[in-house]
Amino acid sequence: MKYAICNETFQDWPFEKAFQYARQLGYEALEFAPFTIHEDAYQISAERRAEVRSLAEDNGLQIIGLHWLLAKTEGYYLTTSDADVRQRTADYLAELARLCSDLGGHIMVLGSPQQRNLLPGINHDQALDFAADVLKQAAPVFEERGVILAVEPLSPLEGDFLLTADQGADLCSRVNHECVQLHLDVKAMCSMGEPVEDIIRKHAGITAHFHANDENLRGPGMGDVDFLPIMQALKDTQYDGWVSVEVFDYEPGIEALASESIAYLKEIERQLS
Repeated sequence: MKYAICNETFQDWPFEKAFQYARQLGYEALEFAPFTIHEDAYQISAERRAEVRSLAEDNGLQIIGLHWLLAKTEGYYLTTSDADVRQRTADYLAELARLCSDLGGHIMVLGSPQQRNLLPGINHDQALDFAADVLKQAAPVFEERGVILAVEPLSPLEGDFLLTADQGADLCSRVNHECVQLHLDVKAMCSMGEPVEDIIRKHAGITAHFHANDENLRGPGMGDVDFLPIMQALKDTQYDGWVSVEVFDYEPGIEALASESIAYLKEIERQLS
């Protein structure tokens, strides 16, 4: 398995300190929230992109991609009936693909529930078509830059659009482009009504990326979720992407979240058949 960690886990730490600590713990890569560089990707200069990439590489880390794509932005929306807003959103996702590529990455995780929740008068099927339209418009840049946009189903606690992996797969099929695939997140899968390992096996063919966390919003091993069958399913389906630690409850502290998560995942990996 290859282990990464989402960079916002380190909160207000300077990048260099965070990168050094991540590598020390055994992480091989970082997954970036764009707003940790700047809230507007258009404002991140070529020089700044090169600087962040070099800093990661100097610390023995790869930047694998981006998530929280639309967080802290304004004027973008995935499931709106407004064609102009969908066009602006597609243009912004294209710019994020350029940022991702410039940083050395190849994966963008599309969660951002506040920019995709169902608007009044729009049902889920219509929203899927609107979202597909956005992604189709941006897909040529994804392809040009070698970036996969991985759509992320989330739990009902986070939003009301794409609440199951089946719905995520439906969106992928509506876009019908090799650069639009599926992302799976343990926390979210815990709400989908079937065993997490079964979901992994069912959608292995289109799963491009994976988030490891617990249903309690902390890191893997810091709650009740048993990762042995989950990691076994990843191994059995020959998943060769990254297992990326993503947390939302920072109460245990940065050091505990980062260190205990990878230690647990590596211990589980040793137990796999």
